Amino acid sequence: MSNPNQRSQWDFGRFFQTLAYFEVIPFLGCLTRLLQGKAKDNANKPLGDKNVGVILVAGATGGVGKRVVRRLIEQGYQVRSLVRDSTKASEILGDRVELIEGDITIKETLTPAVMKDIQAVICCTGVKVQPVEGDTPDRAKYYQGIKFYLPEVVDSPEIVEYQGIKNLVETAAPYLQPTIKKNIFDFTNPSNELKDIWGAVDDVVMGGVSESSFRLNQNTALFSGNVSTDNSGGFASVRTKNFSPPFNLNGYEGIELRVKGDGKRYKCLLRTESKWDGVAYSYSFDTAYNAWITVQIPFNKLIPVFRAKTLPTAEPINSSQICAFQLMLSKFEYDGEFNPYFEAGIFSLEIESIKAYGGVAKPQFIMISSAGVTRPGRPGINLAEEPPAVRMNDQLGGILTWKLRGEDSVRDSGIPYTIIRPCALTEEPGGKQLIFEQGDNIKGKVSREDIAQLCVQVLEQPQACNITLEVKESEDSGVNNWDNLFANLKHDN
Repeated sequence: MSNPNQRSQWDFGRFFQTLAYFEVIPFLGCLTRLLQGKAKDNANKPLGDKNVGVILVAGATGGVGKRVVRRLIEQGYQVRSLVRDSTKASEILGDRVELIEGDITIKETLTPAVMKDIQAVICCTGVKVQPVEGDTPDRAKYYQGIKFYLPEVVDSPEIVEYQGIKNLVETAAPYLQPTIKKNIFDFTNPSNELKDIWGAVDDVVMGGVSESSFRLNQNTALFSGNVSTDNSGGFASVRTKNFSPPFNLNGYEGIELRVKGDGKRYKCLLRTESKWDGVAYSYSFDTAYNAWITVQIPFNKLIPVFRAKTLPTAEPINSSQICAFQLMLSKFEYDGEFNPYFEAGIFSLEIESIKAYGGVAKPQFIMISSAGVTRPGRPGINLAEEPPAVRMNDQLGGILTWKLRGEDSVRDSGIPYTIIRPCALTEEPGGKQLIFEQGDNIKGKVSREDIAQLCVQVLEQPQACNITLEVKESEDSGVNNWDNLFANLKHDN
C-alpha cells in the first residue's frame, strides 16, 4: 500500500500534452502544432454523425445529382460519387468528394470499392434526353424545363432506367440491410478518422500519476495502462475529441458496447456539451475476465455526474447532442463510494464496436424517378392534358414505363427506401414550399435545387421509409415543415 504522506513525481509534460491534444486551451494546441511543424486543419476535426459511413450518389454530375452532392458536403456528410469520367466529374463536383468510376448499366463496374462503408445511396441517374434539333453545350434547352422542345432519348430507357437501377439495387443490398442499430465506432474496420479521435485523460490532470493509452490493434481497439492511487489519484480514461456536428441519436434506446475485459468494473460516459470539465452522463458496467460480452446502456439509465458526484436536478441526457464519448476505470463509483472491483495496477479493456441500438429505420436508398410513371395506358387518362413525357412515352422508348420498372426493383429489394417523383424539373433558384401527393395525378413544376434539398432531408426522416411520393412546388416561398409533409403520407404496401 502506498504511503499517503509520500507523493510520487507528477508528470507536467503529460499534463501539457493532454490539454494540447484536446485543445482545452487553444493557445497550447496552436503552440504544439507550431513546434511540430503542423498547420491547423479544420477539415480534420471529428464530424460526428455525418461521418458515420458514406453517402453514395449515382448520377452525381447531372442536374439534380451535382446539387445533391453540394448540399451533402455543406452539411458535413462524407460523399462518394459514382461517375463515368472522373476527370470531367472533378471539374463539376470539386475536390471535396470521393470519385469512383463506374456505370450502373455495367454491373461488373459496381465493385466492393464502390459500396465500401456506405450508409445510404441517392440515385439521381436517368436516361439522357435532348431536343431533336440539338442542344447547347450546357444542355440549357433540356434543363430549362419550361419551354417545350421536341425531345429524343440518347440511351436505351430499358437499360438505364430499369436494368441500371436493378444492378445498383442488387449490388447495394448486402451493404444496406435494414437495421435498428447504428455503427458509431467500428474498430474491426477502423476509418482514418478513428486514428486521431481518442486520447488519454488520466488523473495526471488532477495531480495523479496513472497512465493509459488507446491503440488500434487488428480488429479491435485497446484501452490499457496502469492505474495508481498515488497523489490521491485513482482513475485512467480515454475520451474522444468533441464532435462537430454532434451525434444525433434521437430515436435510439441507448448505446451498445462489444468488449472483452479483465473482470474489472468500468464506466462509459457521454457528454452533450463541449466543455472540458462539464456535466457527463455515466453508466458503470462489469466485465468478464478474458471473455467477449455485449453491454447495452439505455439512455434512461445514464446518471448525470460532475467529477463522479451525481447531479439529481440535472436534465436527462439529450441524445440528439452527443459531443463526446469516454471510457474510464476509476476507484470511485459515485458520491464517494468506492468501485467494489477496483484494483490498482495493470488493466486492459478491448473494444470491438460502439453502436446505438433500438432505433427506427431510416431511408437507405433514395431514388429520383418522375411524376407520371403510372399514367401511360392508364384508363381515363386524357393525353391532351398530360405533360409531354406522358404524351410521348412510346416515342421516347417507353421511358416512364421503364422508370416504373426501376421503381419496382427498389420496392422489392428489402432496403428501406424513398422514391421521389418530381414534376417538371426547372433551373429556377428554388426556396419554394413543396406539395407532396400520392396516387400519381399531380402536375406542375419544381426546382432541381428543391429536389436536392428534399433528398438530403429524407436521410434523417424515419417517416419517409418505404414511401413513394409525387412533389411539386407551391406559389409560396418559405421553410418546409418536413415532419408535417411526411406525416400525411401512406407507406407502400
